[in-house]
Amino acid sequence: MSVDTSLPARAHEENWRPVLELAVEEVFEIMLGCRVKPAATQPPATWKTEFTAMVGLAGSLCGILTFACDQPTAREVAKCMLGPEIADSEGQVSDALGEICNMIAGNFKNKLSGTDGRCMLSVPTVIKGEEYSLRSLADGEIIDCILMFQDAPVAVSLQLHT
Repeated sequence: MSVDTSLPARAHEENWRPVLELAVEEVFEIMLGCRVKPAATQPPATWKTEFTAMVGLAGSLCGILTFACDQPTAREVAKCMLGPEIADSEGQVSDALGEICNMIAGNFKNKLSGTDGRCMLSVPTVIKGEEYSLRSLADGEIIDCILMFQDAPVAVSLQLHT
């Protein structure tokens, strides 16, 4: 009998949600000087994710990590990261969110044993707008986290490919 010790199989066994939440918390504290905490409830049905940043993972861990928030939250993230005078530019807001997503993905993968140098990250991609659907070919575990940043929800999702 063999035991599947692949990273996607371990995601379910080891409960990676707290690891992902910790990665988000650390990035926000270090890069924005702000705290985030897991949300006690789901966001209201009226909540719109107007910005979605994505980073692909390839190698020993394959899939996609997304970071999504509404427009006011995106601007606040950029303002905390870059300063108030820079955050007025939509391009700078997108760049800031892409970099936050990239840092979360990197921080998360570095917390897992077995990914050292064997998991690469893609260049971040940011989508702005409300009318889109995202379909990933990742067919494994999906880890969703909703965290609160300055009383506003942010969503982080890790979709793994087996």
